[in-house]
Amino acid sequence: MSPAFLSGFALCFSLILAIGAQNAFVLRQGLRREHVFWVCLTCAVSDAILIATGVAGFGAMVRAVPQLEPIMRYGGAAFLIGYGAINIYNAYKGGAALDMANGQSTSLTASMATVLAFTWLNPHVYLDTVVLVGAVSAQYDSRIWFGAGAVSASFVFFFGLGYGARLLTPLFARPHAWQVLDLGIGATMWMIAIKLLIM
Repeated sequence: MSPAFLSGFALCFSLILAIGAQNAFVLRQGLRREHVFWVCLTCAVSDAILIATGVAGFGAMVRAVPQLEPIMRYGGAAFLIGYGAINIYNAYKGGAALDMANGQSTSLTASMATVLAFTWLNPHVYLDTVVLVGAVSAQYDSRIWFGAGAVSASFVFFFGLGYGARLLTPLFARPHAWQVLDLGIGATMWMIAIKLLIM
């Protein structure tokens, strides 16, 4: 399998693995078994659009402005180091369980509106998918494979989270599980940052 594909998969998977508002909503929908397919598909397709924008846009920009490549490479590494440090700090501080409080069932329309808001109104999604993934993709000759890996990670993650939610509930009821998760995310981010710095 292409190294660029694997790198894109690893980076994107690590970026979306951290539990945020969007992932918490997908997990909650999975636990309730409400509109899981459509929620997961919406998240994954949204990511695919943003990733494709980043990969295509940064490729063109780097060809037009070669000086941009080292700036984005070091900037991306700095972001990954900081992002990894936050996750490692969270692991040290202690994991926090998600609030999975039960509520009334929601309609498909309401669920779609909510997940679209979590996805497209979150400024971090643009930083992660368009800017960071786009910048890292510029390091690879086969940017299409890198982008394909990133998109695949998004589909695997969201559908895995949505449909695997009930299986994960007993595990992530324990705060220690969140510590392990945060530590793994932080370590992955640092490894990708080191690779960027030594390229």
